Amino acid sequence: MAAAAPDTLSVAIVGGGIGGLAAAAFLHRAGLNCTVYEQAPQLTEIGAGLVVAPNAARLLRRLGALEEFAIRAVRLEVGFEFRRWEDGTVLSAEDLSAACEQLYGEHTYTAHRADLLDVIKSVVPPGCLRLGEQCVGVLTSQSRPTLRFADGTTVETDVVIGADGMHSVVRGAVTNPSPAIDSGISAFRALVPADRASDFVRRRAQTIWVGPGHHLVHYPVSAGKFVNLVAFAPAAEDAVESWTATATMEEFLAEFAGWDDRLADLISAAGTIGRWALLDRPPLRRWSRGCVTLLGDAAHPMFPFFAQGAAQAIEDAALLARCLADGLDDPAAALRRYETLRLPRTSQIQRVSHARSRINHLPDGPLQRQRDLSFSTANPLVDNGWIYGYDPDTDMAGLPGSP
Repeated sequence: MAAAAPDTLSVAIVGGGIGGLAAAAFLHRAGLNCTVYEQAPQLTEIGAGLVVAPNAARLLRRLGALEEFAIRAVRLEVGFEFRRWEDGTVLSAEDLSAACEQLYGEHTYTAHRADLLDVIKSVVPPGCLRLGEQCVGVLTSQSRPTLRFADGTTVETDVVIGADGMHSVVRGAVTNPSPAIDSGISAFRALVPADRASDFVRRRAQTIWVGPGHHLVHYPVSAGKFVNLVAFAPAAEDAVESWTATATMEEFLAEFAGWDDRLADLISAAGTIGRWALLDRPPLRRWSRGCVTLLGDAAHPMFPFFAQGAAQAIEDAALLARCLADGLDDPAAALRRYETLRLPRTSQIQRVSHARSRINHLPDGPLQRQRDLSFSTANPLVDNGWIYGYDPDTDMAGLPGSP
């Protein structure tokens, strides 16, 4: 491809979720213009809660979005508080209020996904967002990649960034399409109004209950107005991969029958209960080809058990913008550098997140007792420093970003 002049480089981002908007924000910060094409007619996040660890928080600060985000979020005092399923025995807990900022320069927050999306959107120039634009394919046979849309229109551009999620259309221009794998795990999710929740679950804590074949997580979001509830169980035969599929209260309660009574009370206080099948994809060996690349779930979908999905998309966005800004004369080389720097780290987080599903779901017995002992002697806040201490600017300097 012929080199594009720096003042005419055009970047198209497919997908207006957290990763796509973060890419637009970091590109704008780097002085580059871009257009975000989002198929939805309105920009919304259907999902519920997420965790914003220090590695993501420092990047929100860099965008000038952290102050507003902190108002809408909840700053955690306790993180990765593991409890035993039947009686709530504490297996381990991180004292985030005392150590997190000291170790990593930032706090850890929990938030509603819509609040995170909104604060990132606030630092994106409004003119670069195109709603109701469904991309159905990417042509790479010409000198410049071309986007095809459902209404028959096309857009030629210098760089395409696929931030279009687990079922990415752009991925087909980078690697051979393959279906996602059914993980055998089903997820329930719900938001509980704070006035219907107990003092225990309203604490500024991320609490994880582990038990045979299941685990359940709860933490406050939306400045404490709601409690986010997400739980994992063996997949039902009729479970589908959808943010809008629902389950009944009876189904949810049945999965966690016999667990600590506080959990039955929390589940019973929930409103609409979502349920979806958790899909799996192994790490890709590549996610860039020519001037087309991937970002976030389109490149590296991961189980949510390390709460790093959104954070890794934001990291991708920050480093991708730096690579493009430093490589305007050869965008394809810039994308190769981005992939080389990001792929080892995201693949490692995919792997450890995948392994956590087995660890959390051990049946009671010798392996479970061994796990519980390891929880009591570990220090996750320090042990996971390779995750929380990461900074894309350090990676650009050629230093390692993974253990």
